[in-house]
Order: sequence, then C-alpha cells, then structure tokens
Amino acid sequence: MLQEINAVIFDLDGTLIDSMWMWKEIDIEYLDRFGIPLPPGLQDDIEGMSFTETAGYFKEVIGIPLSLEEIKADWIRMAMGKYESQVPPKDGAFRFLKYLKEHNIRTGIATSNSMDLVDAAMKGNRMGEFFDVILTGCSVARGKPAPDIYLKVADELKVETKSCLVFEDVPKGILAGKNAGMRVCAVEDEFSAHLRTQKKQLADYYIRTYDDIFDQTYEVLTHHNTNEVLTHDQ
Repeated sequence: MLQEINAVIFDLDGTLIDSMWMWKEIDIEYLDRFGIPLPPGLQDDIEGMSFTETAGYFKEVIGIPLSLEEIKADWIRMAMGKYESQVPPKDGAFRFLKYLKEHNIRTGIATSNSMDLVDAAMKGNRMGEFFDVILTGCSVARGKPAPDIYLKVADELKVETKSCLVFEDVPKGILAGKNAGMRVCAVEDEFSAHLRTQKKQLADYYIRTYDDIFDQTYEVLTHHNTNEVLTHDQ
C-alpha cells in the first residue's frame, strides 16, 4: 500500500477519530431549537461540505434565521467538549502514525470540520505532533468531492499528488482524493456502514482498522475483487 508513497493525507471525522456518532445528535438538538424536525437524508446532502458550506445549507435550505458565523459558533460550542474528551482515535491509528513518522513519510489532515474542533481533537488525543500540515475545507473554494483540499495539502507538503495516499471514510471524500490524482484507502466506520459497497467501488484499498495494514489483510480493490480479503503479496 505504501509503495512509492511519500505522503499520507487523512480525513479526520470517521477516518482518524471516532466522532461521526455525535453529529446526528447535535443536528437534532440544534434544529429542535427552531422547531424544525431533522430532514430525511440530511447527512447524505451535506456529506463532504466544508464547515462553512454546511452552515450555508442550514441557513439557505433548512431556513435557520442566523448568520453563518452564528451557526458555526453554536455548533462549535455544542461539540467542543466531546472533541476534547469523547472522540478516541480509530483502532490502530496511533500505531500507523508512529510508523509513518519513523519512516519519514510526510503526513497531513484534510478535513471538512472547523479548525477549532480539529485543534480540540488533536489536543485531547495528543495527535498533533504527528502531522506536518492540517487544513480545513474552509481554506479552499470547494468542498469534497472537489479535489481542492487534497491538492492544497499536497502543495503545502511539497509532494506530487501521484505519491500521496489518502484515507477517507465516505464516498465524497474518496472521490475528492481520486479527483486529486491520489490513491485512496477507504476506512470502515459504523456511521457509513450502509455505504460499504459504494466505498469499495470507489477506493483502491479498504481497511477495517489501521491494524489491517500491518497484518496485511486489507482489501486491494484495484484487483477488482471486493469479496475476498487479499494480502499485500497477493
């Protein structure tokens, strides 16, 4: 998986940390303040959007009568405590990050979340030291599945896109990495379990946990066999 790879770029939520579970609860609580029920398919509609784009969706489509900055500030207040202490790293993530650091492979984060919550997660999990570049979707013109954020992270890492490996947990994120010309490994996450088949169709590799990389039991999807777990040598 890491052959000819000079940089590894991670999405954050659902990819590096187990945090997706909280956002549906936050959405329900937040919309209830305005007497608005949770719209069906909301998470699919906002998948891949930057924090600012998502706030714009809530304002323009759902009808929240606040400014974008007020909406984002509300979400940050509601989520901050959880990001500081209730969003653990995905299984095997620390082991993999240490491996990358020891082997001088550059690392970055390309997330749709806000920098405030990214900083809280990094501090709470003591992860920040492992990353050379951390960028959010608000720093580029277009959110995922556009390649903008992955291209910008690669540029700041000073690596060619073809030498980057991306880790993502949802289809639009996988597409963002592929649209940037990078190889992509899809990560198992309970929140996106219903999208597993689609994720495998889009990605180059599939892991259940980061320990799969060391055990060489990740799925090599470029072999066009999504039903059999392949070893690295196969």
